[in-house]
Amino acid sequence: MIKYIVKADVKEQLAKDYLKRHENISSTLWKKIKRQDEFFVNGQKVRATQAIVKPNDIIEYNLPVTSKVEAIQIPLNIVFEDDYFLVVDKIAGMLTHPLTFENTQTLANGVMYHFAKTNQNVGCHPLYRLDRNTSGLVVFAKMPQLQHQLANNHQKFQRYYYALVHGKLSQKEGQINAPIGRKKDSIILHEVNDEGKYAITNYRVIKEFENYSLIKLWLETGRTHQIRVHMSYLGHPLLGDDLYGGKLNLISRHALHAYKLKFNHPFTHEEICISSPMPDDMAKLIID
Repeated sequence: MIKYIVKADVKEQLAKDYLKRHENISSTLWKKIKRQDEFFVNGQKVRATQAIVKPNDIIEYNLPVTSKVEAIQIPLNIVFEDDYFLVVDKIAGMLTHPLTFENTQTLANGVMYHFAKTNQNVGCHPLYRLDRNTSGLVVFAKMPQLQHQLANNHQKFQRYYYALVHGKLSQKEGQINAPIGRKKDSIILHEVNDEGKYAITNYRVIKEFENYSLIKLWLETGRTHQIRVHMSYLGHPLLGDDLYGGKLNLISRHALHAYKLKFNHPFTHEEICISSPMPDDMAKLIID
C-alpha cells in the first residue's frame, strides 16, 4: 500500500490534482491508479476520480507490481533499505540493469532476488545507472512514482564521485558547462559538441600526485558518460579510461567511484546521507 499525507498548507481539492501538483504523480501513473481501483482516503475506499482531499488527509493506493527482470542470486552489498528505497554498493564490472545481450548477471537481477527472498512484492526501479566499470552507490526505488519523482533530479537527489585523472589541473576547483552528445558514427562514444544536451559537472581537486590527481565531482545534469567526457574535454581523462584517452598502466578500469548520495526522503522527510568507501584498486593509488 502506497501512502501519502496531504500537506497542511494546501486547499481542499481533487485527489488527482493534489497528487499531480504536490507529489509529482505522472499522468501515466494516474491512469494505472484508476484502473487498479484500490484507492483510499482516511481508510475508506473511494473512486479515485471523485476523491476530494483536505490538509492532513491520508491517501493510500495499491498498484500491480510487474517486472521483466529475472530474480537471480547474486551477492549484494546493501547499505540502506526501508519501505521505499534500496541502496546497493555496486562493484566495478557489473551492469546496473539488464540489456538484450546481457540480462542475467546484473545488479538488478540480484535486487529482484533479494526482494523475492524477503517476501517484498515491489518493483525494481533504478533512479540512475552507473557505467559497468564505475563502482559505488546505486539507488533502487520500490515504487515507480518515486523513480519518476527523483530520477535525474540533481537538486533533490545529490550524487558525489571520486575520480583519478591524468595530470594536474590548473584550476583546483571549477564548473564544466559544456553540452554532450553522441559522437558521429559511433554507438558508444559521446563528446562535447554544440548539438549535444546541456551538461554541467562541478569538481574540486582533493590531492595531487606526481602525474595524476584525485578529484571530487558532483553533477547538475545526468548525461551518458558525463564525467568521463567532461574530464577528457578538459585534457585530464580518467585513469584507465582508454575509451576517452586515459591510460591503463595504473588501473584496469576507469577510476570513478560514486561515493556519496544525499536526499530528503519524500515520505519521512528525513535527510538521508549514505557513503561508500573507495574500492581497493583506487585506494592503493592515493597512498603516499
